[in-house]
Amino acid sequence: MAKTSPVEFMRQVRAETAKVVWPTRRETIMTAVMVVIMTTLLGLFFLGVDSVFDQIVSLLLSLAQK
Repeated sequence: MAKTSPVEFMRQVRAETAKVVWPTRRETIMTAVMVVIMTTLLGLFFLGVDSVFDQIVSLLLSLAQK
């Protein structure tokens, strides 16, 4: 494999960076809002699942003590 000089490496990095299509401000905000919404929904879902499991375990433990 051929070695690349640091100057050539920086040229290649600059060329590759120029090919990147950066998101617009609106796309970035919309993505952030979607992440917040999905995180909230998943948090509520897991709160519900955890509550159901808590009730099941409490019921089973109460049956075991009788």
